[in-house]
Amino acid sequence: MSAQTNTAAKILALIQEDRLPAGAHLTAQKLADRLRLSRSPVNDALDILEQRGVVSRKPNRGYFLEQDHEALAEMHEDLAPPSVDDIVTHSYFKLADELLRGALPMQCSEALLRARYGLTTAQTQALLGRIAQEGWAERRPGYGWEFSSMMTTPDSLLQSYRLRLALEPAALLEPGFRIDRQVLARCRAAEKHLLDGGIATDTADQLHERGVRFHESLVEASGNPFFIDAIKRVNRVRRLLSYRSMQDRSRYQQHCDQHLAILDLLERERNEEAAAALTEHLRSTLDNLARISGILAS
Repeated sequence: MSAQTNTAAKILALIQEDRLPAGAHLTAQKLADRLRLSRSPVNDALDILEQRGVVSRKPNRGYFLEQDHEALAEMHEDLAPPSVDDIVTHSYFKLADELLRGALPMQCSEALLRARYGLTTAQTQALLGRIAQEGWAERRPGYGWEFSSMMTTPDSLLQSYRLRLALEPAALLEPGFRIDRQVLARCRAAEKHLLDGGIATDTADQLHERGVRFHESLVEASGNPFFIDAIKRVNRVRRLLSYRSMQDRSRYQQHCDQHLAILDLLERERNEEAAAALTEHLRSTLDNLARISGILAS
């Protein structure tokens, strides 16, 4: 059993011991005091319990119990340890959030990150390998890692969209543009999945990848390797702030409708209209992001 899962099981035991009702407020500091732990592993454990529907997190208020102690009587026995990928992904989001809040220094050693997130050496290397591949951290000469300051401000995400606004519509007008019907069908299925409920239930990873696949599929159809390389680069480095913007998912239905309209135009080979629709789509996204800049900066 992992450290996070073990702590989650201990929290469930406290809920049983105190016979807490549904709706009870679980304070991380009080739990940490009783378990003689720091708040960081307690918060990690509460995140696990949130994923399992045991608790819910309310902004600026903390965690609240969703089920009473009787309904949770046997759950602590069923807590399976998360996979290595789950642990690394959880640590990835926690690191990203702390970096954006300024709670993590821009230069870190592997030992610091390993201790901070309760990881093994292999898990720490997997975490840093993922971040380095996405382009927002690199190994410092001789010692430690350094995060890119370029991707820790709201302006960075807006700037990435302005670059995409200049490149993506132009890709649809390339003389060699050809898009396979299977690609169109795959993109349509992804959008309809979101409209059928995926907007609320998909993870941040899934939402981000779905958007990346849609836009990269269109650019790849241009056949122009310079367009393709540029868009793939910007998509790698914008991932960090893209996750933060997903705290507000109200705009995703509009995104899906716009994506489907673009696909319809491309299927009918009306590329100029599709390029104009893609321009409008990216502009509206840029406007929406500017309006939620407070979330990006928080």
